[in-house]
Amino acid sequence: MSLDEGLQGFLVESKDLLDEMEDLLLQLEEKRGDSDIVNALFRVVHTLKGTSGMFGFEDVVTFTHGAESVMDGVRDGDISLDDTLLSVLLSSRDHISTLLDVALGITATISQEAMQQGATLTSSLLSYLKGGSVPTDLAVMEPDPVVSTASNRSTTTPISDDQRLENECWHISLRFGMDVLRNGMEPMSFIRYLNTIGQIVSLETIDELLPEPAKMDAESCYLGFEINFSSSADKAEITSVFEFVQDDCKVNILPPHSHASIYLQLLEDLPEGHYRIGEILTRTGILTQRELKNILAIQADRQDDVDAEEGPVPFVGELAVSEGLVEAPVLDAAIKRQEECKVVRVSAEKLEELITLVGELVIAGANTHLLARESEQNTLIDATEKLGGLVEAIRDTSLSLRMVQIGDTFSRFRRVVRENSRELGKEIDLEISGGETELDKVVVDKMSDPLMHLVRNSIDHGLETPEEREGVGKPRRGKIKLNAFHDSGSIVIEIVDDGRGLSKDKIVTKALEKGLIKENHNLSDEEIYRLIFEAGFSTAESVTNLSGRGVGMDVVRQNIDSLRGLIDINSEAGSGTTISIRLPLTMAIIDGFLVQVGKGSYVVPLDMVDECVEYNEVAHEAYDGSQHINLRGEIMPYLHLGDVFRGQGEKSAGVGGGEKARENIVVARYGNKKAGLVVDELLGEHQTVIKPLGRIFENIQGLSGATILGNGEVAMIIDVPNLVEKLASSTM
Repeated sequence: MSLDEGLQGFLVESKDLLDEMEDLLLQLEEKRGDSDIVNALFRVVHTLKGTSGMFGFEDVVTFTHGAESVMDGVRDGDISLDDTLLSVLLSSRDHISTLLDVALGITATISQEAMQQGATLTSSLLSYLKGGSVPTDLAVMEPDPVVSTASNRSTTTPISDDQRLENECWHISLRFGMDVLRNGMEPMSFIRYLNTIGQIVSLETIDELLPEPAKMDAESCYLGFEINFSSSADKAEITSVFEFVQDDCKVNILPPHSHASIYLQLLEDLPEGHYRIGEILTRTGILTQRELKNILAIQADRQDDVDAEEGPVPFVGELAVSEGLVEAPVLDAAIKRQEECKVVRVSAEKLEELITLVGELVIAGANTHLLARESEQNTLIDATEKLGGLVEAIRDTSLSLRMVQIGDTFSRFRRVVRENSRELGKEIDLEISGGETELDKVVVDKMSDPLMHLVRNSIDHGLETPEEREGVGKPRRGKIKLNAFHDSGSIVIEIVDDGRGLSKDKIVTKALEKGLIKENHNLSDEEIYRLIFEAGFSTAESVTNLSGRGVGMDVVRQNIDSLRGLIDINSEAGSGTTISIRLPLTMAIIDGFLVQVGKGSYVVPLDMVDECVEYNEVAHEAYDGSQHINLRGEIMPYLHLGDVFRGQGEKSAGVGGGEKARENIVVARYGNKKAGLVVDELLGEHQTVIKPLGRIFENIQGLSGATILGNGEVAMIIDVPNLVEKLASSTM
């Protein structure tokens, strides 16, 4: 891993920490006295400061230290957490993000406005500290190094007797891995950073592994350290100093006044030998000569017992429990957390490449199976069917890697609701449900902007002021609900508010002014509501920072159309509005149902296929010229796919020609709407790799993509939501 890769990892981690910081601060707004949230927030800020310090981002460290000091005061109960402080900490989070962007080179320089904001925030943080101050220069944040470069030489920093009594002395045994330098880490930065949470009393450099000069690799690290460290910090805080390099080093942190068995375990773990480490521990004052002799005697007795009984020596965790350093439940929880948190970060580009390769594998597998059937060799057919099952399993597993929970996206709107409601003088609660619902990351990313516009529109247009709500008998606090759930192979996202609802009269008046409709229109309520998605359309009487320019809702429609989704609006005057967005689960590979129309092949998404019936059996039930059938007592609209595409000039796609011996109706369902698609032949299930349409077909209604069949031919993918929506609307 290069330095650039290390910085990339830090970039991802820091953004995650900033998101977590924001989420925890917003949780504290509702649960002010929750100590678990306060402690979690402190740990996040501390980790953010620590990792920034390891990369030498001094401005980030200095400013973050101020926020950390205030959070420490909140944690100790010295500082009260009120709305003003929450706002300061949220703004501090934004400023830390700005500083990180500059440090990582995402932005060239920090703007004058951001510098002024940083100064204001620093002053605000200072005002919360008890007669103290936030360090404002690097000398306070990073004291002079205390490490000697001489081999096997101890370096000691003076420390007063009072400080020794106040801050207990820990012992840190540190061995860096050979690849630390190659991975872009600077070992000395970790040593220097220790001085920000305490004071190094003595330090012994260990270079036992240093080879002869002729055999030395300049990119390898051979150093280790034995450190006496005076600090009031707990073990978790000291351990977090080495969190960013934990995979490339071996660190043992011994609490003050540790039992002899703990030191014995240290001697057994380190490679330099008992005598070498024992000498260091006695010379630095950690152990007396008598204590060392006792430890070595225990080691000798234990070895005799092990040789006699061939029993295992307890590991360090068991020793810690037996000596009362930690409680058994705490140790068990820590081990369980470590086992559960084995997560590997994979870049989105690599996932995209994997999905693309899996798509090509699906196409190649279909070709192989087709050739096997043509060969009429049963063993080969069986083998290709087994291969097809494995390919399908690989497909499902690969797609699941790109599935993410939408709850993280929903949570981002807590801050949006908080800030915008305060700006408009409204009182609004955000309720989130269905956050565990999973869908394709591509879909989630493209839905961020549409959801932002819809939520802000509900805040500004939908919900009334507290006084207006009280005037009509409503609670002062309005509600916005974000909900997600799976339905009929799709995901439905709902944005619900209990505000004033959409005004049909205002919408119609504005539409007439813009020439979108005519005076003698005969539009349904749903069609009137859909007018709000027209470009430049707005019913706002004045322009605000949130809305009124008519440039948001048309973006919502365009983004959702590009995702092959649909929008439904249900509104009731005085009660509120519900906007439902129905989206496909994935944009890459789907299970399809292959049909033939004329000489062309088409794919209907399998999760939208309800059933298939023979057209001739129900034709006599059709109403004359109405394009409806009576399907077991249910009146359902239908259309001939061949007529649809011939009517739009798609003769080249292979539609039409030849006599139809028998036609079938594919009953397609999307949401609570159902329609029939008349086709010539049913060809069965087909794994479908979605390919985008070219320019020739991009304006053809009723098609959402294309796929390549096993024989190399191209089949069009039917846009079922679009066709079902049009047919259902024609019956209203």
